[in-house]
Amino acid sequence: MALLESIMKKIMDKGQITSKIRLTDSVYKINITSDAVKAMDFIPGYFIRLGIGIGTNTNSKKDMVRSYSIWDINKDTNTISLAIATDSNGIGAQWVKDCNVGDTVYYKTKKGAFTLDTSADSYLMIGDLSALSHLYSINKGLKNKQVESIIYNNTLTDLFEDVDDSKPFNFYELEENAIDSILLKVKEQLPNLKGKKMVYIAGDSRVCIALNHYFRKELHWDSKLIKTKPFWNPEKKGLE
Repeated sequence: MALLESIMKKIMDKGQITSKIRLTDSVYKINITSDAVKAMDFIPGYFIRLGIGIGTNTNSKKDMVRSYSIWDINKDTNTISLAIATDSNGIGAQWVKDCNVGDTVYYKTKKGAFTLDTSADSYLMIGDLSALSHLYSINKGLKNKQVESIIYNNTLTDLFEDVDDSKPFNFYELEENAIDSILLKVKEQLPNLKGKKMVYIAGDSRVCIALNHYFRKELHWDSKLIKTKPFWNPEKKGLE
């Protein structure tokens, strides 16, 4: 694993943890300062691959890296902010519990497809705790747009405010994979959307699949107007 660590350090950007704040019982906010941030061509919805296994005793290549959404970016201070949940109890959850201000980290910025799209007139954001910071980031790029939302978790107190302490989304207390309850709320909110409509669906893979099917097959929406990103799957690890 030493060779792999050496390669990762060469191809990844280097940063330092400059702040660690516990937002709720199960979520930490981590600030990482890095010279590479200033030159980052950032679009809301970008994420990083963070080398959480570097410098540890892990024997698994899969446990070397985890993906986290860039919640906020400040190029004046060369800082990016992440929100990392611990309810998965996975290796990423353990890392954020154990990490400290001053620690060196290695990461790589990634784009993906679940990013800001300003081509619609109105938007519906649907997601759970795992997707909240990502949806906050996209929402900040939708100024002067109509945005409705269904953000849920089995414990409301774990749903945190945005970096500016605002609460732009509607929060609901729902259990995992509560697709019937979510669909009811979708049907309540869709008539409120005006003009060209777009939906962002993120979080539980089961909910993503069910809602994607609903919008495509039952409502016959154009697939380009349905943005979907599973952040975790109960059958797998590594999507946290």
